[in-house]
Amino acid sequence: MNAAPADQKRLLDLQALDTRLGQLAHKRKSLPEHAEITALEADFSQHRDLLVAAQTEESDTAREQAKAEQDVDQVRQRAARDQQRLDSGVGLSAKDLENLQHEIASLAKRQGDLEDVVLEVMERRESAQERVTELTARVDSVQAKVTDAVARRDAAFAGIDAEVASVTKEREIVAGSVPADLLGLYDKVRVKQGGIGAARLYQRRCEGCRLELDLTELNEVRAAAADAVVRCENCSRILVRIAESGL
Repeated sequence: MNAAPADQKRLLDLQALDTRLGQLAHKRKSLPEHAEITALEADFSQHRDLLVAAQTEESDTAREQAKAEQDVDQVRQRAARDQQRLDSGVGLSAKDLENLQHEIASLAKRQGDLEDVVLEVMERRESAQERVTELTARVDSVQAKVTDAVARRDAAFAGIDAEVASVTKEREIVAGSVPADLLGLYDKVRVKQGGIGAARLYQRRCEGCRLELDLTELNEVRAAAADAVVRCENCSRILVRIAESGL
């Protein structure tokens, strides 16, 4: 393939732009905020699950407390009715009075036991409520950190994407000035060789693979016409000859 030396040198400009685009893509992918957000989201998920569990426990103990208080109230009401009958004594035999007194005593003990249950449940509920309050604060704190990290990541994205758009536009202009066949070869080699399709021949060294050309290859390059597109025998990249090539 042949191409004017000026067109070949424009490949270096194109390569610089493609290298910058690759750097920007890597930068976008490797922003520190990515790992930070991943860690924070895992932390948030863990605390949210703990919060849901604490809220469930608080809800369960609330129902348990309501049931226990209802039981106490029922026993209290029954004891009150028995006491009222005992106080009136109407239509009651001595045996009835004795039975009422016994039942009232039993109900008093039952009420005391149930009130102890209420107190125990209330303590568990208060503990669950404190846990809910604590975990809610933690979840809110982690969420705020996630929001901040996402905002920083998105701001970084915006800056990178703006530069990508600018470099891409510049690349289109440079690529449009390169002959189609030369551009096609460059793109093909660039894809195959890890993003570098053209490199300078600088002081007898290919800047693509960083290897110095041997004497035979140097002589071949020296003998090649100025418009000949030469390739590095080591990495197959397009070698662009410049004043400092050392030929």
